[in-house]
Amino acid sequence: MDMTENLRPSGAHSTDQDPTSYPYASSYGTAYDSAAGGYPPPPAYAPTTGRRKAKRPVALLAAVAIAAGVIGGGTATLVGQFNGQDSAATGSGGAVNGTTVSQSSKGTVAGVAEAVSPAIVEIGAASSAGKSTGSGVVITEDGEIVTNNHVISGAQQIQVTLSTGKTYTADVVGTDPDKDLALIKLRGASGLKTATLGDSSKVKVGEQVVAIGSPEGLTGTVTSGIVSALDRDVTVAKDDSGSSGQGQGQGRQGGGQEWPFEFGGQQFNGDTGEETTTYKALQTDASLNPGNSGGALINMDGEIIGINSAMYAPSSSSAGSGSSAGSVGLGFAIPVNTLKADLDTLRAGNGS
Repeated sequence: MDMTENLRPSGAHSTDQDPTSYPYASSYGTAYDSAAGGYPPPPAYAPTTGRRKAKRPVALLAAVAIAAGVIGGGTATLVGQFNGQDSAATGSGGAVNGTTVSQSSKGTVAGVAEAVSPAIVEIGAASSAGKSTGSGVVITEDGEIVTNNHVISGAQQIQVTLSTGKTYTADVVGTDPDKDLALIKLRGASGLKTATLGDSSKVKVGEQVVAIGSPEGLTGTVTSGIVSALDRDVTVAKDDSGSSGQGQGQGRQGGGQEWPFEFGGQQFNGDTGEETTTYKALQTDASLNPGNSGGALINMDGEIIGINSAMYAPSSSSAGSGSSAGSVGLGFAIPVNTLKADLDTLRAGNGS
């Protein structure tokens, strides 16, 4: 039967066609008596076995399509939340939502770099001892930035440069020398790209990671490697009172060993001084150099899993006294869960 054909009431059929060739049942289910001039009742119809079998795949495909739609919708929701489309500012465990890797670039160093680099800044700190350069991670659109305490310790003026080259003056909001963490805030900033804080308790040895920072003042430098070990005891100075008085960012003007820390009972990169603190760190072989301090260690989903805080750079006899040979693949980062647990304290302007 042609379903596009108009059905006419009884007696309204065109006279140039044989009515019996188009048998219809009344819309009310009444059987017509042929002797009375009506149409004969339609023949009994029972779909063949072939027709039933033909319909099952269609029903099955429809069910699969529905299921795929449900799954796809759930995936889209997760992706939307993952990309910061959710209006909530925090997630499970106090995670800060922000820019992250697109689905097409997920799992690649290039994808991580493209997504997260806009949320990594260069920090220039000036004090009576000179100037130093470190890095920081933007966590709010109005300019809250996390960095190491030793990057801004003793600073009288702080200048921050975004990945776009735009500069801001920043103020210290709170510090926690015992955890080597600090929170600063840009003046007059808005609409900034922000990073997503992940979950360092899920980090495993051997995972690929990306480090972004400003080594030697080279803003937005990207390196990659793996997580080499977990829970390393790393000791750093609480402030810039090391014997060389040089601080621990890129190094204060005037030379001297940079970024001093202690590990395994030994001191590296100079003297950490009398006031020190020890924390459990993630170890990575991603290349870190002076200036990376306070920058981000990132997993392949684009989530911050650590704040880079120390690296070992053995002295180079060929480069002269007070210089270093650069990264040898022995770097350390403060786990991001330590930061998340400390954010309220930092925002309140208090330290432990």
